[in-house]
Amino acid sequence: MTQQAQHESTTGPLVYVRAVDVNDLPGDVRREAEKGGMDTLYALHREDGQQVALVGDRTMAFTLARQNDLTPVSVH
Repeated sequence: MTQQAQHESTTGPLVYVRAVDVNDLPGDVRREAEKGGMDTLYALHREDGQQVALVGDRTMAFTLARQNDLTPVSVH
């Protein structure tokens, strides 16, 4: 069993959490975030790079990952 497979069997697949500047988002998403007074959102990405969620704060990102049996890892 590979180290990655062993990790997933005990903790769930990894999901990467990274901060996203609202100015880097598409217009409609940016406008909604700005209406909410947000300047940073947090994206969750699978190991293959596919974004699976975009949420309003870091704590929510980690909670969402764990609620879905994923192991969150912070990316800078």
